[in-house]
Order: sequence, then C-alpha cells, then structure tokens
Amino acid sequence: MINNKKVVAIIPLRGNSKRIPGKNIKTFHGRPLAYWVAHAAKQSKYIDAIHVSTEDEKIKQTMAAQGLNLTISHRPKELAQDTTPEELVHLHFMTQVPFDILVILHATNPLTTRDDIDRAIETLEEKKNDALVTGTLHKRFYWTKNGKPLNYNPNERPRTQDFEGTITENGAFYITRKSTLQNHKNFLGGSIGMFEMKPEQSIDIDTPEDWAGAEELFKKIKGL
Repeated sequence: MINNKKVVAIIPLRGNSKRIPGKNIKTFHGRPLAYWVAHAAKQSKYIDAIHVSTEDEKIKQTMAAQGLNLTISHRPKELAQDTTPEELVHLHFMTQVPFDILVILHATNPLTTRDDIDRAIETLEEKKNDALVTGTLHKRFYWTKNGKPLNYNPNERPRTQDFEGTITENGAFYITRKSTLQNHKNFLGGSIGMFEMKPEQSIDIDTPEDWAGAEELFKKIKGL
C-alpha cells in the first residue's frame, strides 16, 4: 500500500508459448522463470498481493508451490490466445480483484528487482501519473527504413557525449491505476510516466538465444 492506495501485482502467464515451449515455468537458475519476478514483487514494501493470471493447470500448480504466498487467478481460455490483446486480460482482472494501483510484471524479464518496482511505484505517485512504463536509454541515432532520422538532425549531428539519446520501452513491467483502466479501457492512458532501468536489466526472453544470453547475464549480475 502507498498513500492509502491498495497495490496489487499481476503476472500474466500463458501456457502455450510457441518459441520456447513451457517458457514461463521452464527452469531458470534452479527456479521456474516466473519465480524471479514474483520473488521481487514479494519483497516490495508497497505490493499488497501478487496474482498469477493463467489458464494453464501446470502453471497454476508450479507457481502455487513456490512458497511465495501467490494468489492463482484463473484466466478464461478465450483470454489466453496468441491474438488476445493484453489489455483485455487486465480489464477482466479488474472485475475480479479490488485494487487502486496495478503493477503488471512480465516473467520474461527475470532481472527486474524489488528496488525497480518500489521506485517506479513512488515515481507514479510523486508525479501523479495515470500510468507508467519502464524503458532503457540508448544513445544511438535512429532512422526509418525510408531514410528519415527519428531522434536527431543530421545537419547538426551531436557528439555522443552531448546527445541525450532516446528511451525505448523494455517491457519489464508497467504500472497503471484502476481509474486509467476504467477510463481508457487500456493499461496505458492519460498522463504516462517513464521509469528508466539499466540496460543490463532490460533483457526480454523471447527466443532460445535470448534464454541463453539471459542465463549468462543473470549469473554475472547475481555473482553466481
């Protein structure tokens, strides 16, 4: 809870991942992949409850056995398809669970920390944002495929040390409010804030190559 507002975390986990079968509960450094973000959320000083949203019985059983006092929330199968927009999952969840602030955590970002989560919640409240995204700063010059610069003027090309760069979403987690979901039918809407994370924390596991890289990075950062 923060400022008398109930904070709930949701970890959406589908069972039919394609590129890496069973990805969300595949063993990652001795634990199911989803354990790591759930553990970070469990350590948060603001999160009051953590819900795993899934349609998959094996995921339900696996996550319930992790000793994190998670609440397993059943997700209808029609909301667990490849084509299901994520906002529909959260709109459905809103009808089932009371909250003021919702932290949407993704299992595919196992390097998210308690400190990231808590500072992002504080940022949302301090800046009175309606929603918040996480991102990473890149000091690179971006162009469209058609040859148009996106974030700088080629005629006044800055030195790298003088260039502010561009922050890109890293998909680690999002924070929204119940009022934002109600008013916009989306977890992003109104005044959207940004929480910057370190580049090494911004890995998103989608392919077997991502998985291998994440294991090595996790080992290095955690000193394993």
